[in-house]
Amino acid sequence: MGTSDAILEVTDANFEEEIERADGLHMIDFWAVWCGPCRMIAPIVEDLADEYDAKGLHVSKIDVDSNTSTTVRFNVRSIPSILFFRDGELIDRVVGAVSRPSLEEKILQHL
Repeated sequence: MGTSDAILEVTDANFEEEIERADGLHMIDFWAVWCGPCRMIAPIVEDLADEYDAKGLHVSKIDVDSNTSTTVRFNVRSIPSILFFRDGELIDRVVGAVSRPSLEEKILQHL
């Protein structure tokens, strides 16, 4: 899976450090390799990461299969799940394969 340079891969080990490091809005895509809907929205997440990088949006991806502690901690039961954090605090989430306009609306609501 090709990912944008604007997307950071996070893990259980570096999740806290990366989320707390990022000032402003952070969007995290909880996904898995075997998840069809996750693969469907991946290009949308990548495009939005590139488009909003300069506007203060930080985008990360976390593989739920390899990072169960973080997945359980944030009660992620369905994927794809996209969680929004502001200054390290969870502020919103989107569950399921949503359209680009829906996801972009969430970003603009919180930027």
